[in-house]
Amino acid sequence: MLLHIIARGKIARSPEAELVERYAKRITWPLKLTELPESGGRTPDPETPFKTVLLDERGKDLTSERLATTLERWRDDGMRETRFVLGAADGHSAQERDQADLLLAFGSATWPHLLARAMLMEQLYRATSILAGHPYHRAG
Repeated sequence: MLLHIIARGKIARSPEAELVERYAKRITWPLKLTELPESGGRTPDPETPFKTVLLDERGKDLTSERLATTLERWRDDGMRETRFVLGAADGHSAQERDQADLLLAFGSATWPHLLARAMLMEQLYRATSILAGHPYHRAG
């Protein structure tokens, strides 16, 4: 299953970009990163069955194991792509939240956009490591 991260704004050269790249190299599942402008721009149309996860402060605070189980279930149910969408500074619209398959939060704190992107990449690496039985989850 393709893990597709769609984020508003350019990450450019930064410590967060280095973290994103580090985890992108480690993830063994198919991975795609799409950056959109702060406003406007269009999310690419999916070519296959997909799920949408919005990173949203009102979302569920899932454990790494629960995220892994969710991805595993979607993959095993025939989903070909899961889209993880990081919105602009104002977040997502009510309509976007209503249409999402999952709203995901990294706790109740508000995180800087670039750091949230790096945190997402780490959690995707951790989730795929859990599913592969890799020791990173407990060693990390």
